[in-house]
Parts: sequence; structure tokens; C-alpha cells
Amino acid sequence: MKLVRYGRPGKEKPGLIDADGTLRDLSEVIPDIGPDQLSPRSLTRLAKLKPARLPAVRGRPRFGVPLTGASKFVAIGLNYSDHAAETGSPVPKEPIIFHKTLSSLSGPNDDVMLPKGSTKTDWEVELGIVIGTRARAVPKRGALGYVAGYVLVNDVSEREYQLERGGTWTKGKGCDTFGPVGPWILTADEVSNPQNLDMWLDVNGEPRQRGNTKTMIFNCAHLVSYVSQFMTLNPGDIITTGTPPGVGMGMKPPQFLRPGDVVTLGIEGLGEQRQQIVKFKP
Repeated sequence: MKLVRYGRPGKEKPGLIDADGTLRDLSEVIPDIGPDQLSPRSLTRLAKLKPARLPAVRGRPRFGVPLTGASKFVAIGLNYSDHAAETGSPVPKEPIIFHKTLSSLSGPNDDVMLPKGSTKTDWEVELGIVIGTRARAVPKRGALGYVAGYVLVNDVSEREYQLERGGTWTKGKGCDTFGPVGPWILTADEVSNPQNLDMWLDVNGEPRQRGNTKTMIFNCAHLVSYVSQFMTLNPGDIITTGTPPGVGMGMKPPQFLRPGDVVTLGIEGLGEQRQQIVKFKP
């Protein structure tokens, strides 16, 4: 299933995209798409629905973040060896964990707002893992059984804040609007192999990132298991898994986002995003 939330910010309704690409309303079936609806039992029940019997949604409404109620937005750094090389960083021996703030979450096509004083805001197309079952210290074998589905993420990053201002990476990763997610959650039963998904990102129509999840250093099962050793993963939590090469910081000379730029990105089966970059607004 492709599960979505659609409508104005703060007023989103649950929905699904049927096999013909039609948006169907789920609000008479479930109150929202959150932790309760992402459990295996709930997803099994939703999978039994006949989409053609659900109301079709007219027009082209905004898509919001496709889930609500996350308790954490965990991110993995330098998880593609070629991306580590382009940034001049050694390949990690263990996954690098940091956090994006929950307030960074935004819809897949919402504007990305540059933070105050930003000079080095960058792009990163990433595969996101959505947790469906509470996971604490789970083994790698069977770790994907805790996954409800997968999402497209743009891990927007302010490199000066991240790397030049001291402290943790979160400074450059958790700014408002720096976590576009969606347009939909593709449930895990429809992803036969999360380690073989093509991914891409363009800026103003110019190719920037091209990659495939098969070149991850630490695969999805490893990451779910590893992160769960340090914190309990709750239903609705997101792990965003790193980016392939082609970020602005790695270009020669480096290139960063400016107001008016348009970023488009996608991952096989997970849809596409489009964000316009806008100035800081207090």
C-alpha cells in the first residue's frame, strides 16, 4: 500500500494511492496514519480494503508528512562509501547516528526555508525506514520484521552549522523544514529488497545525485538492529539511512542552495518530491 496524509498543514486526512494512481480517502476507516495504524495488525486490516470502494479525492491536494506521532527522527551519516570519499571522510567502522528534530519534518513538496544567516545549505536524497513494531536491542536477523514501510527523505543540511560551528551535527540538520518526507509510505510487503532501489536528485533540473541503495555500507537490517541497541524504536519513528555522492559540499567548487532554487528527487517506488528554496522568515 501507498499510505498518505493530505490536506492543509495541521488539517491532514489519511488516504491511500490505489493501483491506478488515484488518491482515496481513508478518514472513515482510520482517524489518521500514526503509530497505531502502522502496527502489523492494522496494516493487515488496511490491506484487505477494496480501494475502489473508498471515496476518490478530487483535485490535487497538498501531501503532508505521511505519518504523525513519531517520537524520534534518527539519521545515519556517511553510509555510502563514495559519499564519504567526496567529503574527505574515512569510511565509518560503525554507523554514525545523529538526530533530526521532529520540528524539521515537512511535506514532500513544501518550501524549504533557509535558516537565518545560512550560506551552505545542501541536499541529500535518502531512503527512510518507518518503524511499525517497538524495537529494543533486536538482532540483525529478523530486524526488517519491525519495519512498517519505507519513505523518501531529503536530509537537508546546513554545512557551516553542521561542521564549522562545533558540537554535534544536529545543529545543521534539525532546522525548520529540513526534513521533507513522503509523498507516501510504501508498506514493507511491497518492497522485496530495500537494498536495490535507484535514487536521484536534481537542482534546477541539473543532475546532482544518482545512486542505488545497494551501495550502503550498513544495510537497513543492520541499521534497525544497531540503532535499537542504543534507544528504543517506537512505531512511527523514522530512520533516514544516508545519501549517495553528488551533494553540493562535494562539488568542485562547492555549490549550495539559494532562494529560488528548486530541488527535485525520487526513489524507485517511493515517489518524488519537489521543494522550492525560500528565504528565512522569522
